[in-house]
Amino acid sequence: MSDLTISPRRRRDIIDALRRGTVPQQGLDVLAVGLARFESALDAELEGVAGGSASFKAVRGEYGSGKTFFARWFTERAKRANFATAEIQISETETPLHKLETVYRRVVESLATPTTSTGAIRDVVDGWFYFLDQDAGDGGTSASLELLDKRLTEVSKDAPAFAAVLRAYRLAQQTGDAAQAEGLLAWLSGQPHVSASVKRTAGIRGDLDHFGALGFLQGLLTVLRDSDYSGLVLVLDEVETLQRMRADVREKSLNALRQLLDEIDGGRFPGLYLVMTGTPAFFEGQQGVQRLPPLAQRLQTDFQTDARFDNPRAVQIRLSGFTVDSLVELGARVRDIFAAGAENAERIHSVVDDAYIASFAKAVGGELGGRTGVAPRLFLKKLVADVLDRVELFDDFNPRRDYRLTVDPSELTDVERAAHVRGAGGAVGSVDDIDLEL
Repeated sequence: MSDLTISPRRRRDIIDALRRGTVPQQGLDVLAVGLARFESALDAELEGVAGGSASFKAVRGEYGSGKTFFARWFTERAKRANFATAEIQISETETPLHKLETVYRRVVESLATPTTSTGAIRDVVDGWFYFLDQDAGDGGTSASLELLDKRLTEVSKDAPAFAAVLRAYRLAQQTGDAAQAEGLLAWLSGQPHVSASVKRTAGIRGDLDHFGALGFLQGLLTVLRDSDYSGLVLVLDEVETLQRMRADVREKSLNALRQLLDEIDGGRFPGLYLVMTGTPAFFEGQQGVQRLPPLAQRLQTDFQTDARFDNPRAVQIRLSGFTVDSLVELGARVRDIFAAGAENAERIHSVVDDAYIASFAKAVGGELGGRTGVAPRLFLKKLVADVLDRVELFDDFNPRRDYRLTVDPSELTDVERAAHVRGAGGAVGSVDDIDLEL
């Protein structure tokens, strides 16, 4: 790998995240081992969404198979195709799927564009008004507002408040009332507790509710499309947490998911690519998708054939997880990225060669009961913090001689801890029986 493929800042961000044991926020294309088989199909689907259609993809994989990594890799890829993106983690307390007003608020809070990493709603809305002014020509504010109403005609049928607030926001900007504009943008973003005086200027009452949320999502897509973005890639991550929620909450959440898919199929959300990640148990078990037959039928995909012949165009795709070979390939890439920013790259390549990485990968997998598939996070964290850093910092450090791998339960996720217990001779049930907060 050439060191010219990654900027110093990007390299630093990747290594710092791996050292902390987290998924990097960017630069994931250089770490994408085993994902090339999905690229052509996903790019074609993104192209279709950019052309005005909508799409949906369910991504399944066991814990540790790289679902969050896949989601961030895909959103990075989408940004290069000029998509806006949003990634939210489903949880009963923070983002319950059955409360679509909360889902919409989280979408706006995490909204990112190719030039803004998060919280991009102001840039998007202000950019939209810029394009309106350009299209309105010499007609001034009144012409822009008239064009605003025309472009939001469809949205106004279901969410008239969306257009009303945008109109009031523009007028507040025109008069220099920054506080008023700020409050209106907050309400448009689904934030609660906006003052009554701010709402009165737009002729609205109360907060955004469950029924208005889909209309506001439709409005956001319209604004993105008219601002020359290709669309929105929305990731619902960790949807398998629904299995551990109360029965009534789980039923409502599955129904909300079915409603979203129905609306996508019905053509309500042109420009939306929805991605959902979950475990096989969520898609196949009775505490997940199978509880709602219409949803199960929609997501049904044949995985009985050899994984080599999986169809990347199917509504559901699976991640196979890491093998020792793919873990070694990933480790070698991380070593090369690390060495490209080090003073003595030659020493790092010599001391931490492929043979050492292979033995290290097997050792980490051994600590996790031989379950290499759940090892990537721990493997990369220890490779960077325990091995590569020390090789760079200490001229006489040789990991073959001076380092012995140790794993403390306190540094493990729940799934890794369960595998570690199993590797030490303990007994655990299915990881889906463990209450997880990943």
